[in-house]
Amino acid sequence: MHEDEDDDAALFRAAVGKVVPLRKGAAHVPERPRPRPARRPAETQAERLDRLADTPEALLLRGDPSAFRRERVNARTWQRLRRGQFAVQDELDLHGASALQAETMLARFLAEAVAAGYGCVRIIHGKGSAEPGVPVLKNLVDRLLRQRGEVLAFHSAPPAQGGTGALLVLLARR
Repeated sequence: MHEDEDDDAALFRAAVGKVVPLRKGAAHVPERPRPRPARRPAETQAERLDRLADTPEALLLRGDPSAFRRERVNARTWQRLRRGQFAVQDELDLHGASALQAETMLARFLAEAVAAGYGCVRIIHGKGSAEPGVPVLKNLVDRLLRQRGEVLAFHSAPPAQGGTGALLVLLARR
């Protein structure tokens, strides 16, 4: 051993002090009682839906309708949107776009629609691939529209306007 190592060991022993080894078969140290779980405030329905939207169970499958409504949209307006009774003023078709392209196209389309003062637009995302799985564009568009402040509500289009492969989107006017 080197002199420095002896000095380090001596310093350690001096700092620790006298040590008594445990006896074999020493008494078992009781576990501390588990702490009681903290109470959480009650979750509102909106908070619960937001939390669930981020879970895999919330993913839309092929044929599932897509729907979202902000609180300030009244029941009559919501009903008219669901029935497809608003005049569609512009349309975006995302068929064949990658997720990144679709995100860029959607942001540009919404900005232009709001600037033009449109109230209702249609976004065609398709129903997904024929193979089993989760429709990528449908879920992407659903998630992105929920995050946009200018989007008041959206719902899957009626069958004559594209069904679950398209969305009617109600936009806030300037």
